[in-house]
Amino acid sequence: MRQIPIEELDIAPGYAVEWSVVSPTRGGAAEPTQTPPVASYIQEQHFALAQYLEGEEISCPSYIGGSFEIRGRLDRDALGAALLHFVRRHEVLRCVFRTTDDGPAIELLAPEEIKVDLVEVGQLASTADVRSYVHRFLQGTHTLRGPWFVMGAMIRDESTTVYFACDHLVTDGVSTPVVVEDISTAYEAFSRGEEVVLPEVGSYLDFAVQERDRGRSLTPDDSRLDYWKGFTARNGGMFPRFPLDLGVEPGVMYPVINETYPLLGGHDADAMELRCREAGSELAAGVLAAVAVTLRKEGGPEVYRGLMPVSRRGRGKYANSMGWFVNTLPVEFSVAGEKDFAETIGAVRTALVAMLKSANVPFPKVFDLMPSQHAGPQGWPFPINFFSYLDFGKTPGAGSQVARKACGHIWGSHSNGIFFWFYRNDTGLYLNAAFPDTPQARRTAKEFLGTLGTTMDNIIGNGTF
Repeated sequence: MRQIPIEELDIAPGYAVEWSVVSPTRGGAAEPTQTPPVASYIQEQHFALAQYLEGEEISCPSYIGGSFEIRGRLDRDALGAALLHFVRRHEVLRCVFRTTDDGPAIELLAPEEIKVDLVEVGQLASTADVRSYVHRFLQGTHTLRGPWFVMGAMIRDESTTVYFACDHLVTDGVSTPVVVEDISTAYEAFSRGEEVVLPEVGSYLDFAVQERDRGRSLTPDDSRLDYWKGFTARNGGMFPRFPLDLGVEPGVMYPVINETYPLLGGHDADAMELRCREAGSELAAGVLAAVAVTLRKEGGPEVYRGLMPVSRRGRGKYANSMGWFVNTLPVEFSVAGEKDFAETIGAVRTALVAMLKSANVPFPKVFDLMPSQHAGPQGWPFPINFFSYLDFGKTPGAGSQVARKACGHIWGSHSNGIFFWFYRNDTGLYLNAAFPDTPQARRTAKEFLGTLGTTMDNIIGNGTF
C-alpha cells in the first residue's frame, strides 16, 4: 500500500457513481434495555475541537481515506452489497453522533437499519475533471453532522477505481487497509455468489468502554502520570515544538502542502533494517534515530522530543476492526556528541520502552489531569514535533494490497505545523509529509529531506551518521 495525496493518484476517466449510507435516527433514544454507547477519550476531544472551530467560524476540513482497483467489468450490485456488508459489520460505522452540552451523544443503529443508496453522477471525460471531482467528493465527511463515511467509484469497461473517506472520528491509519480488505473481499464473494469469509472483529465501542474504565481511576497525583510530568518539566510544556523554522505566525492556519517522497528502495530498506536488527532494534527505531540526528544537523536540539501515535489494537479481536485505536505519547532521547548508529538506536529503543509503559494513559485524560498545560480544545498551539511510522506489510490484507493497487490518502485543508508519516511497503521506505504552504516551510522541508537522505545512506553504508 502507498500513502499519497489524492491529487497524486492517477484515476482514468470513467462513469462516476456514489453510494450514500442511509442511517435513520431514532431521535437519540436508546433501547430501554441498552446502556447508551460512550465516545472514547480521543473521539470526545476530536468532537470538541470540531465544535470549537465551528463556533469560531474556522473551516479546517480533513479526512482519512483510501482507494483500490477492481479488475474487469464491475458488478455494481455486488459492490453495493459489499459496502452495505462493511458498514453493518463495524459498529462504529453504525453510530450516529449528536451534539450535546456534555460532548457527543451516540446512537447505535442495528445492522438491519442501515441501507445504502446508489447515486448516478455521470461520465467524466478528462483526467483533470476526475481529479477535481474525486478530491471534492472525498471532502464530504463532517465530524459534527455526518456523514462519517463516504464511498464512490469511477467505472470503466475493464477496471474500476473505488475511493472512500472517513472522518477521523471513526478511523485511524490501520483502518484504511481494513476498509480495502473488507470491501474487496466481500465484493469478490458477492460477485461469485459466495458467502463472505472475514475474521471476526471486536467493537470499537467496547474498546471505548474499556478505555474509560481504565481512565476513571486516574487522579492528578497518580504515579501513572509520572512519565508525562517528567517530560513536561524537561520540555517546558506538554507539546514538543518542531525545532526548525517553518515561517508561520502564531495563531495563523495556512493552506497545506501534502507530498510523498521516496526515501529508500526495497534493497536499501532491507539493508537499513538489517543494520537496526544488528543493533538489537527495529526499522521504526532506526528511522526515528535518523530523523532526530537530521534535525540536530539542521540546527535542532541535542535532545529529541516529539509526539508519537501508538496503536492500541493489539493482535486480538481489534486487529481487523474499524476505529481510532490510537494513543499519543511523548518520546525523548539524546543525540548529543558523536555517537555511532548502534549507540543512538540503543538510546531510542530505551526511550520507546519507557514511553510504552504509559500506553494505557489516554492523551486527552492527561489534559484533564494537568489543567495548567491545557487551554481548551484549540488544536496544536504551535508547530509540534510529530513522528509516525507504519509498516503496511503488517496490516490487514497486506498480501493483496499490490494486486488491488491499494492506497491511503490523508488530507487536511489547513495547518500550522509539519507532520511526518513514514511508511514501509513492498517497494521501500517513504515519507508522506504535510506542512504549511510558506516559502520558509518549503525550504525547510527540502533541506531536511536532503540531509535525511544522506544520514540514511551513511547508516546503510558504514553504520554512522
